[in-house]
Amino acid sequence: MTVKLLVLGGYFLLVMLIGFLARTRWTSSPETYFLADRSFGPIILLGTMAATNFSAFTVFGTSGAGYRDGYAFFPIMGFGTGFMAISFWLLGRRIWEVGKSRGIVTPSELILSIYNSKTLSVLFAVVMIVFTIPYLALQPMAAGYALESLLGLPYFYGCALVAGVIVLYTLRGGMRAVAWTDVFQGGLMFVMLLVALIIIVGHHGGLEAANQKVMGVYPDLFSRPGGRGHYAPAIWFSYMLLWFLCDPMFPQLFQRFFVAKDRRSLSWMMLAYPLLSTAIFFMPVAIGVLGRLAFPALSDIEADKILPMVVALISGDAMAALVIAGGLAALMSTMDSQLLTLSSIFTLDIFALVSKNRKSYGLVGRIFVIFLSLCGLALAYKPPSTILQIATQTFTGLAVLFPTVIFGLYLKRVHPLPAILSVVVGEAMVVAFYIKWLSAAPFLPVIPVIIVTFVTYMISHVLLLRPRLSLPAWLSDPYFWILTALFFLAMDFWAWGRSLPLVFGVPAWVYHFVILSAVQTFAMYFWVRRK
Repeated sequence: MTVKLLVLGGYFLLVMLIGFLARTRWTSSPETYFLADRSFGPIILLGTMAATNFSAFTVFGTSGAGYRDGYAFFPIMGFGTGFMAISFWLLGRRIWEVGKSRGIVTPSELILSIYNSKTLSVLFAVVMIVFTIPYLALQPMAAGYALESLLGLPYFYGCALVAGVIVLYTLRGGMRAVAWTDVFQGGLMFVMLLVALIIIVGHHGGLEAANQKVMGVYPDLFSRPGGRGHYAPAIWFSYMLLWFLCDPMFPQLFQRFFVAKDRRSLSWMMLAYPLLSTAIFFMPVAIGVLGRLAFPALSDIEADKILPMVVALISGDAMAALVIAGGLAALMSTMDSQLLTLSSIFTLDIFALVSKNRKSYGLVGRIFVIFLSLCGLALAYKPPSTILQIATQTFTGLAVLFPTVIFGLYLKRVHPLPAILSVVVGEAMVVAFYIKWLSAAPFLPVIPVIIVTFVTYMISHVLLLRPRLSLPAWLSDPYFWILTALFFLAMDFWAWGRSLPLVFGVPAWVYHFVILSAVQTFAMYFWVRRK
């Protein structure tokens, strides 16, 4: 126990030290505190973007899904998240250009600048805050699970401890501290996931031997639709599309587009993302699958604890603590970004409506960081569902914002009413699906929601402005259509139901998605090079 406490205590102290070294003044400008003066080059930008996106959901939710559903969950996350990198260029480049030229700090300020509507800007801000807070709550939830499994610490004490550490360095350092700690924590997460997988695989005699053992008892974990029969083709398509639409709308990712030093930094981040996503997401899924050998009968919610449980069971105290620190790094690097971005939105887009004293914004933003962390802890107190289920619901609410952003960035003339109507109608449908007034079967709710949202925007836009048809240039670029073809190749229905052959212990169909990610990277390279 002493070794575990020393390792975790040293990790927390190191993170706070990094945050302290990257401190900003309490009276710093919003651009300095929230955007680090738009100074991030390719390496820091990729590190903070990846660490911010790869959260508790990546480590604990994905390993839990691997335990429940098997390798069927890997392509959804590995290829699906990596494919979202296309939006880094379609949206991120334009967001960076507009933000830099107009001095914009928050996503809602961008919407105000494009549509010239405070009503739409506030609506956009409220949606981002409301649907990010449940996702924020996933981070202390996972921390509670991890520390409970490793130390026997009561669940909610672990939630509060990690949230408190995050708040301390976020309050002091702003975006600069968040980015520096993100890079450190993202690297730690990757290394410790790899170490955890190596330990578990070695314990069972190698990956091939371990997977053969699992397959002998749970063959459904090696084919689609997965262990619970959940990933039918329509659900598969829904998740792939959900990541593409919702991930750029995460406020903490959206704001990362503003902090890029130049366009080159954005392009390098985009090119590295698909293969990085493939490598990272394979590890927790495989850990979840192999967890069946040690814990064969966990409930759905208990499965989210499989990584700390199996590591604590088969490794020594020091290694178990290091691996759990890697898991904590994933959730902390997301929660700090969520707190900072939501704080900037509240301060500059909502509080600014009642106070024009910009000198007070830094202090108000820090106070809101504390408030948001308390909201996250309140929701984490009694988790209502699995990490994956909570995340899917909140992601759908954020995906509703996608039409407002992409149309606003590329249409020559815009009017706020189509955007307002699309957001209101879309969120009303999200609520209706949540309370089961509507059913989206066989798809996830995101499919009908996003169709209605796009149609609402386009019809009202045409009726209001009667515009001449003008398509963005990227729609005529052959590389865009090559990338679109890759998305449909990811719907590999010809391999449905197959588990054999196994190649190095992994189903052969898994490698199809590794190849798709590699092809995507090459296609994006030539696409960006043409620009």
